Amino acid sequence: MRIIKTEADVAEGAEWLARTEPRFAEALRLTGPLPLRRREDGFRALLDAIVSQQVSVAAADAIWGRLDEAGLTGPEALLHAPDEALRACGLSRQKIGYARALAGAGIDFAALRGAPDEAVISRLVEVRGIGRWTAEIYAMFALGRADVFAPADLALQEAARLLFDLPERPAERALRARAEAWSPWRAVAARALWAYYRVARQREGVR
Repeated sequence: MRIIKTEADVAEGAEWLARTEPRFAEALRLTGPLPLRRREDGFRALLDAIVSQQVSVAAADAIWGRLDEAGLTGPEALLHAPDEALRACGLSRQKIGYARALAGAGIDFAALRGAPDEAVISRLVEVRGIGRWTAEIYAMFALGRADVFAPADLALQEAARLLFDLPERPAERALRARAEAWSPWRAVAARALWAYYRVARQREGVR
């Protein structure tokens, strides 16, 4: 189980992808070095992933900034804050429910660090409001898993369409199947596609 800890790890994965798939070599010439995109694991990182669900990067940044400023990014604060305070930060009624479900889920974040990828994802999706995309984002960015991918991500789908000159945006199942060829560096492939999306569309596809 390879863990991405440094920029050198990302560079190693990028070099492997460039050797394996010429389209990645082309993308990397345009994007330059890929970002590490690591963050501290734990409750805040998973809440951050929930906040980012189905909203733009700019909107997620704004909502997270208000939550952080209000001191509402910890489990106890979320469980006891009135709905009005959370709505004022930009959370929808649905996401307020998801955030409270996470706060009460009792996840052993330390135990997840050594668990296999699928065990991590299986544990996280038990929580209301956490689907596979959210769990995969957490595994990639908070746990540094090198071989996790998030094919439900719309920016990844669009980047794959552009890079591989596909007639239409690939669906989740099709992109997951395509990504199998990028193992054991699927998380670096995701970084490359997000970076390519930024170049092609002039906007960020992920926080």
